[in-house]
Amino acid sequence: MSMTSSRPYFLRAVYEWILDNNCTPHILVDAHVTGTQVPQQHVNKDGQIILNISPSAIKDFFMDNTAVSFNARFSGVVNNLYIPCGAILGIYARENGQGMMFEPEPNPAPPPPPPSGPTPVPSGGGTSTSGDAPPAKRPGLRVVK
Repeated sequence: MSMTSSRPYFLRAVYEWILDNNCTPHILVDAHVTGTQVPQQHVNKDGQIILNISPSAIKDFFMDNTAVSFNARFSGVVNNLYIPCGAILGIYARENGQGMMFEPEPNPAPPPPPPSGPTPVPSGGGTSTSGDAPPAKRPGLRVVK
């Protein structure tokens, strides 16, 4: 069963946690992810930009399961920013660096077509003739630093 990305849920939770602790939330953004709209003149040589998303620094903040958007001033000029959740590499408090970093998401590829016809049964050590499928891959967790 395919599940949606957990990233937007973690982003919202950590954002609220940082604000509840009277700290300033910042996000690290990969500006090269498709659909990302940030002022390119402020992107570093690695293609990243750090943005202050404190309520006092931005206007019209909106965060959902697909993206974060808001208005912010850069060199006195108002910019409309749109950042897909997959472009956010981390969220942390400016004051102490506490927060959460994420692995870069690969650009989504279209799902493979469903197999046509029955799945072949592997030959070898099994004695079952019922055509049992091989065991499903176990779910796993990984550490996100």
